[in-house]
Amino acid sequence: MSLWIAVHLPLLQLEVFRPNWDDEIAAVVFHQDRVSALSAPARAQGVAEGMRRGSVQLLSPRASTHERDIARESSLLNDTALALLQYTPQVTLAEHDCVLLDVGASLRLFGGIRALCRKVRTSIARLGLSATLSCGVSATGAWLLARFGYVRTLGLASLQRRLDRLPVVLLSAALPHLEWLHGLGCEQLGELRRLPRAGLQRRCGKPMLEMLDRAYGQRPELHRWISAPPSFRMRLELPDRIDQAELLERHAQRLMTQLAGWLAARQLALEQLRLLLEHERGRQAIAPTEIVLSLAAPTWQEDHLLLLLREKLARGQLGAPAIALVLTAERVQARTPVSETLFPEPGGSVDDQRRLVELLVARLGAEHVLQAAPQADHRPETSNRWLSVLQRPPSQNALNAAAAQLPPRPLWLLDTPLPLALHDERPVYRGALTMASPVERIEAGWWEGQPVTRDYYTAHDARHVYYWIFRQWRAGQAGGDAAQWFLHGLFG
Repeated sequence: MSLWIAVHLPLLQLEVFRPNWDDEIAAVVFHQDRVSALSAPARAQGVAEGMRRGSVQLLSPRASTHERDIARESSLLNDTALALLQYTPQVTLAEHDCVLLDVGASLRLFGGIRALCRKVRTSIARLGLSATLSCGVSATGAWLLARFGYVRTLGLASLQRRLDRLPVVLLSAALPHLEWLHGLGCEQLGELRRLPRAGLQRRCGKPMLEMLDRAYGQRPELHRWISAPPSFRMRLELPDRIDQAELLERHAQRLMTQLAGWLAARQLALEQLRLLLEHERGRQAIAPTEIVLSLAAPTWQEDHLLLLLREKLARGQLGAPAIALVLTAERVQARTPVSETLFPEPGGSVDDQRRLVELLVARLGAEHVLQAAPQADHRPETSNRWLSVLQRPPSQNALNAAAAQLPPRPLWLLDTPLPLALHDERPVYRGALTMASPVERIEAGWWEGQPVTRDYYTAHDARHVYYWIFRQWRAGQAGGDAAQWFLHGLFG
């Protein structure tokens, strides 16, 4: 069974793009020189919908006035729909600034309708907006409830009872006939339903009855679903020149929320994204500041991406205030399904470990987070080099097979071998050392003009602490007394 969430965005908020404007100052939006939206303080001063501009100036001379921008409203609604694609692929736009989500198949994934509504509200807040949410088993019914106020109903019978109490004015198909319906004493949808259908159809036409039937779940509904674009590149004009990382992060999270919806809709995971901070243009133009997030493993989690971006912005240096943000998904790949195991892995899953590495890279820099890359060389000091975790090390299959046949190696290898003294022809380190293994000859470096000939042993002292020592032959030649003992490593 379908279950719909209707997200109603106030027209005033879409025009001024500032949440909770009602709590601040008197604001009025004009369309064709008449009031189309207003805030609560403006309404308290006597302003009403449909009022002309001159009357508004008389009643509220200090009101903040705005001209309605249909293109901007459409852009914000589409941005909202794109962000909400992360909860269901079935998202559509409805009239009167409403976004509809068919979440019937998403309830189990997100933990039920209450948890899903909380997540939708969080995404709306990250877009810098506020909205009224309602739920219902029909799209038109949920749309009507959202325009009236916050109502959540999960059954058809309860939906019909709640719809019966709604005013007729909310039914857009009934607006041309509103005066006639009020003259009949028909104020609510329940009263409208009780009128003879044949007479209503002759007087008001078939569209009004069809919309009423769709709202009550008695007629099938057809929708045009929102589709995500093939690539992601979004630009956001900032309301002012901003040079503080915290404020930039608040605006960037709006783009990140849209990115999360795009990734979910396209079933993609992100490998690298690029954020451009545009600065002043014109004669004093400054090149944009570029922030690149390269991920150790493809990811799509919005919270994780926001955390990495916060660290990048905190570490970065801005040469000038930013006036716009541009977010681009540079490299993506098909999303790998999450593996559900019966028992959790000790120390967290592989994805948890990768996210930790990405956070360290964002906080410390890629050049300070390194990984081991073994080399095909028997000399311990040159058998490994350190690479950034963002680089791909060469294949280690052959080296792993060869390493499995080597004698044990110490956990701690000294950067510089420590010379050892001899006592009774035995090397001494905190006491005389006793050999505990046969000799292992390492002879290499001749191709570099620096031949090395060493005899390695595992040795222990009187307290049974084990060391890795070697005897170095001078000039690469074994024999005689031309040898020096060194300590090269300690076993755990």
